[in-house]
Amino acid sequence: MTATPAAATDSRLGILLMLGGMTFFTLNDALGKWLVTEYPVAMLLAIRSLFGTAVLLPMILREGVRTVFAVKRLPMHLVRVLLVTLDIACFYWAVAYLPLADVMTIYMSAPLIVTALSVLFLGETVGWRRWVAVVVGFAGVVIVLNPTGQFDLLPSLVALLGATIFASGLIFTRLLREAGTLPLVTYQTLGGLVLGGAALPFSWTTPGWLDFFLLGLLGITALGGHAMINRSLQLSPAAVVVPFQYVSILWAVLLDLAVWGTQPSLRMALGGALIIGSGLFIFHREQSLKRGAAAGAASDHV
Repeated sequence: MTATPAAATDSRLGILLMLGGMTFFTLNDALGKWLVTEYPVAMLLAIRSLFGTAVLLPMILREGVRTVFAVKRLPMHLVRVLLVTLDIACFYWAVAYLPLADVMTIYMSAPLIVTALSVLFLGETVGWRRWVAVVVGFAGVVIVLNPTGQFDLLPSLVALLGATIFASGLIFTRLLREAGTLPLVTYQTLGGLVLGGAALPFSWTTPGWLDFFLLGLLGITALGGHAMINRSLQLSPAAVVVPFQYVSILWAVLLDLAVWGTQPSLRMALGGALIIGSGLFIFHREQSLKRGAAAGAASDHV
């Protein structure tokens, strides 16, 4: 069966939105790398979240404050907020010492970590093919970390810790998906404001107006990225648009080269290829299993 013109248009728009969303996220990450050399991580979290809250406020009022905040399983939401905030803090801290593309490549191991964690926390069954992909992907992580060469130990381990925390946050997001996008984004934004704000008295550095604007732009670009990616997944099948998330590595390499004069290393390219290839294999394998399960369920009702 051929796709209808409307479906084809939606898929093209979905791809463009995914590319736009990942571009916004890469700009957010580059801004963070630029600003964290002058301002503490707590300030980045707090001011980013303050601007993000300002953007969210009209949507919260339109939806209704009670509707947005009256969520089920509140303790799980609070754990997710803590994980998301720690993940952002780890990322900003790591990019202060490592090239942006290296940190983003390490973070691309998150789908591999989610696959492993899903066995423990979601009770999912992972076949041998996906386990092999996980092992190959982590071999790519080891290559990127480069433990036998010039290994910047602490920032590299913080980046890997951040990727693990990010993956754990994705598990909680999957468990809480019935809450809806707006409550999830609102809770994580306010969490960054509260946790970052709590550390401000001990780390405040007064920014100029331009830097204050750039700090606020962190929150706006992050929310813009979330909105584009969510809309992309609404318009197009995940199998069509999700592979385009890896365009962020290309943008990171270009920004490293243009802004910081850092050329991509061979180890980053090789390790990144293994990580991305493994992640894509796991994703497409999961999609194939879902289609097979759906076809089996449909045949049961024939």
